[in-house]
Amino acid sequence: MSPAPGQPGAVGEAESQAKSEAGAESEAGAEAGASWRALGTLVHLVVTEPRCLTEARRLLEADLAAVDLACSRFRADSEICALRASSGQQVSALLAEAIAVALRAAELTDGDVDPTVGGAMSAVGYDRDFEQIQHADPTGSPVTVRTIPGWRQVRLDDRMLTMPEGIQLDLGATAKAWAADRSAERIAQQTGCGVLVSLGGDIAVAGPAPEGGWRIRVQDVTGSPDDLPDGPYALVAIRDGGLATSSTKARRWQRGGDVLHHILDPRTGLPAEPVWRTVSVAAGTCADANAASTAAVIRGRAAVGWLAKLGLPSRLVDETGVVYTVAGWPEDARAHEDPRAHEDPRAHEDSRAHEDPQKPISPGSAQSELPQT
Repeated sequence: MSPAPGQPGAVGEAESQAKSEAGAESEAGAEAGASWRALGTLVHLVVTEPRCLTEARRLLEADLAAVDLACSRFRADSEICALRASSGQQVSALLAEAIAVALRAAELTDGDVDPTVGGAMSAVGYDRDFEQIQHADPTGSPVTVRTIPGWRQVRLDDRMLTMPEGIQLDLGATAKAWAADRSAERIAQQTGCGVLVSLGGDIAVAGPAPEGGWRIRVQDVTGSPDDLPDGPYALVAIRDGGLATSSTKARRWQRGGDVLHHILDPRTGLPAEPVWRTVSVAAGTCADANAASTAAVIRGRAAVGWLAKLGLPSRLVDETGVVYTVAGWPEDARAHEDPRAHEDPRAHEDSRAHEDPQKPISPGSAQSELPQT
């Protein structure tokens, strides 16, 4: 599959660094795809049957427009920006679903992924679309630390939302992954074909997969899947579920002399310590994969054992470039050229980690859902 004209062929963008070959090497070679921008990121859509592409794109564009209007904290006319402190306010079914996904992620990660970080995110400078932040004056006012209220103060009963004064919701840690899951499933149901949806590298697949599965190349440098990989990489295949990558090296900016990134530790109100430059996780849904990869960044070194215990296939790259793989994630290709790529001895002592790097991983069979921690 070739990238759409004028667009990069990589699924991943700065925030995820996950790149997809999406069947480009399959024998059938019948996939069709398109790329464009929405939700402030790169959208990549691939279907197993070219006849489905036009309708699939129409459905995905409509879905993303609705999600943006409901969930964006950078749009003055969005539903989430109109929320107020209340003992009970009814929200749309779409926003209720998005908030429910965020609260579930908070519960399952013991609060590492917390949707009440909105005020703290604004305080560290992430208060507008990222493209605008990149061009802001890096010598501006110093970073302000703000206490994060905590997700347990938010209550959602069906469509009735309750939250106290001072809470600013930010669904950025979960909304794109949830939107990818939601759209992939809807497109597969309505078109009858297999589909891959990537939103900034948060990847969800649904429907019948190509022969050999959806092939996805994961590495730390963004580029076209037609280009040779720059350094060690993982070439994996998934047939269902999702894959997500969280990064401390992308969506970075300077403020008051400090270099910041967009993954906040709810305990400090500041960007998480950059122990990992990227964490990639496969799970039964893209939302679960993204919750786990984000929490792993926040947990630092403890993330290796945590992900292994959960049985979620994962690839973690530390600040020095050392690659750790757990729970059956294939060993990096070209590892023989870079001895730093290895299976972490504290993780699974499992021969699956050393199999063919192109062998499919099965996130659905590893964990259909992110377990309670």
